[in-house]
Amino acid sequence: MSEEPVGGDLSRLRQLNAAAVLRELRGDQPLTLTELSKRTGLSRASTEDVARDLLGRGWLTEVAPASGSVGRPARRYRFNAGAGRLLGIDIGGHKALALVTDLDGEVISQSRIEIAAEAGRRQRLAALDRCVTKALAGAGDGQIWATGVATTGLVDGTGKVMLSDSLPEWSGVDLAAQVRRLVPGPVRVENDCKLAALAETWRGVARFAKDVVFLLAGLRTGAGLIIDGKLHRGFANWSGEIGALPAAGWQHAPHHLHDWLENSPATEAGGGFERVFVAARAGDATALAAVDAYVRDLAVGASALVLTLDPQLVVIGGGFSRSADVMVAPLRRELDRWCLRTPEIRVSAFADEGVALGAVRLALDEVESTITTGLRP
Repeated sequence: MSEEPVGGDLSRLRQLNAAAVLRELRGDQPLTLTELSKRTGLSRASTEDVARDLLGRGWLTEVAPASGSVGRPARRYRFNAGAGRLLGIDIGGHKALALVTDLDGEVISQSRIEIAAEAGRRQRLAALDRCVTKALAGAGDGQIWATGVATTGLVDGTGKVMLSDSLPEWSGVDLAAQVRRLVPGPVRVENDCKLAALAETWRGVARFAKDVVFLLAGLRTGAGLIIDGKLHRGFANWSGEIGALPAAGWQHAPHHLHDWLENSPATEAGGGFERVFVAARAGDATALAAVDAYVRDLAVGASALVLTLDPQLVVIGGGFSRSADVMVAPLRRELDRWCLRTPEIRVSAFADEGVALGAVRLALDEVESTITTGLRP
């Protein structure tokens, strides 16, 4: 970390220094000023100045000296995850999910409300309001510092849904304005597939990978892209929308599972699409054929993304990831057919909660971007 101002921009220098200190203190162990100075490359004086500022803002807390120390003990600091709270919201085709967390992303309260797929704008927004209100009530006292919102569809920079093919009356909804009625602080809105990918690189199976293709496998199929460790949005925030191309196969993929359900008697083993995967896992030949056909369609668009990005990982997430054990082998076979190199395929551990966790990470990005601007108390 350089301590020389670039172009006289002292404010930017302070922000970089503070970010470096916070990054090092995100571990489990408290650190002394000397340890922080060595890890960040800052001078002892600069480190002490940054720590004092962050301590005053509530971002850091001073830890009691270790027992048994001789002489004047060195001051130790740790990140204060309880200084504020974050809100992450996933509003989709079948549910609203809200998570209230601390600044480390540990869930304090959550609420889920199921929504009918055919619900219109007014019904869906009402469910969103109820879900958020319930999550906030369960969290008790504590100010929300920032909110992230995930939604299906294309989103602009103001928090408005530009286009949504899958939800009735959803195009044009100003989600940022809707949520600002309920919570203080800044509100950021992003596409759900992108935020699910962000969650995986933050706290999921891709946290040590720099280049990742995330596949949202569920009632709807989508993708999120991580390039060089960062969420890739593209020029107009439309990256990963390969499913819009009919030849990619994603629009038709769930039909194979739906057809099997229509032609198979209901059982007590699972409900909805889960029945297909349960039957496939048990060796039902027709269910296995339906899953294979679904994966073949999924693999067309996935192969295009793999050939374009050459990622380290392909991560399967979304509602169907609970049954990814019957999807991984056929997906690997299909990628082997089309790709010059098949990356490692891993399954998300978040199931359908990864999108909301990605929304929490988006809120934390907003908070961290203001650490030296005075916007946070």
